[in-house]
Amino acid sequence: MNKELMEALDILEKEKNISKDTLLGAIEQSLLQACKNHFGKADNVHVAINPDTCDFKVMADRTVVEYVDDPVLEISLVDAQKINTSAEIGDTVQVEIHSKEFGRIATQNAKNVILQKIREEERKVLYDQYYSKEKEVVTGIVQRVMGKNVSINLGKADAILSENEQVKGEEFKPTERIKVYILEVKDTPKGPRILVSRTHPGLVKRLFESEVAEVQSGIVEIKSIAREAGSRTKIAVWSNDPDVDPVGACVGMKGERVGVIVNELRGEKIDIINWDDNPAILIENALSPAKVIAVMADPDEKTALVVVPDYQLSLAIGKEGQNARLAARLTGFKIDIKSETKARESGDLYDYEDDEYYDEDDEYAEDAEYMEESGDSQEEYSEEALDADEAVNGEELQDDVTARVSEEAAPEYIEEAAAEEE
Repeated sequence: MNKELMEALDILEKEKNISKDTLLGAIEQSLLQACKNHFGKADNVHVAINPDTCDFKVMADRTVVEYVDDPVLEISLVDAQKINTSAEIGDTVQVEIHSKEFGRIATQNAKNVILQKIREEERKVLYDQYYSKEKEVVTGIVQRVMGKNVSINLGKADAILSENEQVKGEEFKPTERIKVYILEVKDTPKGPRILVSRTHPGLVKRLFESEVAEVQSGIVEIKSIAREAGSRTKIAVWSNDPDVDPVGACVGMKGERVGVIVNELRGEKIDIINWDDNPAILIENALSPAKVIAVMADPDEKTALVVVPDYQLSLAIGKEGQNARLAARLTGFKIDIKSETKARESGDLYDYEDDEYYDEDDEYAEDAEYMEESGDSQEEYSEEALDADEAVNGEELQDDVTARVSEEAAPEYIEEAAAEEE
């Protein structure tokens, strides 16, 4: 048993995370390379290694001849019979080659082959390790600032946080621990090149998955995220369990869960809203905290007109249009926001209660609502309305006409009517 070699392989396997089989393969290749350097060729050489004991033998196949012209490929009958007494001319015998016979150059080359294989395997292991973490969040330590880029140590490899992936205004100090989102892992001759981000929306999503158990288990789904890094993020959530409030689960008791994420993002504001399959309701939720009067959404064109109270217009649009911009990204709709006054002037908002002919108790108003809901022909109801007008204007029905006034619209008239009756 080759104890020294076995111990060395065990140490390399633990430290470099390289399998013993790979290391034994590297040793085999190095011995073949040493034979080639020593003899000039190694086509007839093969190496046998016992993985359990790490014992190895280097054997060369040589043809038995009467007169030897090429000692690398041929062997005399006399020498062949010393190995195998039954050997005859034309037979092939295996001759053991002792590695101690190799020269210094051949030994050095064999050593370089082993080291090169170890380095290649180490790079491959690192690449596979971090490639599996792509699109995940990891914790790193700030190493140094290289111009506008920052070097982040992730443990066994360094990552690059470029200027484009940094939040504007964030400053990093050496040895500071930060969470980063792994954007991409590239395999290069010098090892894996890892690109990370602090601005990607996926960072917020992964942080919620790590902090909110319901999101991690799949009970609460994050349907959409819109983010302006360093300023504000809007996130739409949905619950697969009717007994679980998705917004409450993400906020946590007294805001503890979302507070941890806000601290990690260094004060970035986070709006959590309920997702809805109805685009109008979703857009209304997305414009929170602004109040909405009406939403007219076109799912085919992906456009929406939103009407808000006059005093809520600036809040709905947000500072420099941020609230409206994030709502558009979150919903995927092109949103046009109008104040109530402007919407009425342009005819985009029509309120039946403002119509002088509208009476919520009138049977024709009820018919009109039913017509709008059922999609019945407008011509039929127009004829009925005309007949009703003629009847009301006729003398035969004037005595039966009574004025019906809404209590909410004009309570003073109701009081007067009651006084007259008394």
